[in-house]
Amino acid sequence: MDTITKKEERRLLLILGAVIASLALIAIIGFIFLSPPQPIVEGQAEATAIRISGMLPGRVAHIYATEGSQVKAGDTLVHIYSASAEAKLAQAEAMEAAAAAQNKKINAGTRSQVKQSAYDIWQQAIAAKEIAKKTYERMESLYAQDVISEQKRDEALAAYQAAQAAEGAAHSQYTLALEGAQQEDKSSAIAIVDAARGSVKEVESVLNDQYLTAPCDGVIDEVYPNEGELVATGTPIMSLLKNDDMWVTFNVREELLNDLPIGDTISIMIPALNRTKTKAQVFYSRDMGTYAIWRATKASGQWDSRTFMIKARPLEPIDNLRPGMTIIYNPPQK
Repeated sequence: MDTITKKEERRLLLILGAVIASLALIAIIGFIFLSPPQPIVEGQAEATAIRISGMLPGRVAHIYATEGSQVKAGDTLVHIYSASAEAKLAQAEAMEAAAAAQNKKINAGTRSQVKQSAYDIWQQAIAAKEIAKKTYERMESLYAQDVISEQKRDEALAAYQAAQAAEGAAHSQYTLALEGAQQEDKSSAIAIVDAARGSVKEVESVLNDQYLTAPCDGVIDEVYPNEGELVATGTPIMSLLKNDDMWVTFNVREELLNDLPIGDTISIMIPALNRTKTKAQVFYSRDMGTYAIWRATKASGQWDSRTFMIKARPLEPIDNLRPGMTIIYNPPQK
């Protein structure tokens, strides 16, 4: 009985030894021939977003593009109506018309009736001067004959001198009527017209934003207000993603930077587009700073391993690539 028991124990030991040897052999083969899984870095596609906004405060009258719409540069996106801006434009145009009329009046000069009246007064002054002159000459002759006193002669002289002065003043008034407004008045009228015209242009420039158009080709990503809502100056109405300005972004540990120098070309894969593979060129690298993560790289003498943001632009356009899609980058194995 003891002999049978010893044989069974020996057989079990042999089987256990064979199993252990097989496992050891498998482990050695796996260590030699099996490679660790290839590391991957996951990123996402991004695009330049332009916020559509204008200078005109008012009410959203109509929205012509919805989220997801493909638009071309120059397409009308939204109409904003402002009753107050329309009223200001009418007021500015009325002020411009009034200033232009005043300037026209000044440029036309003095009316013909005023000119004729000034001329008649001048002629009357000439006649009065001639009469005063002849009276003085007679008085001077009579004074020389001792017929009249010196006082009478002096009174006649004073009257003649006064008539001369009156004639000169009347001639000046007639000349002024012929010349019209002074140059300073004309310059002032022109300046008023220019100021009024500038006010009209200012209001028109604001009203130009009542119809907002697409600055470039792209797709409408998000629309913020609804029709009928009020918007203030500079309020974003919608955001537009540029079709021709897309890139991919990765966040990588700094020990991978040697494989991602600026200007280098990398291979990327897009799972959402049937695992499409393409090339992209690195054009941006920056330390993320506050988003750095700490990772022990040695059992002793540990240090911080910071995170860097890497951006790469596809070398060729990718159909149906949309912002937010996952992008896969496989760093080379060391």
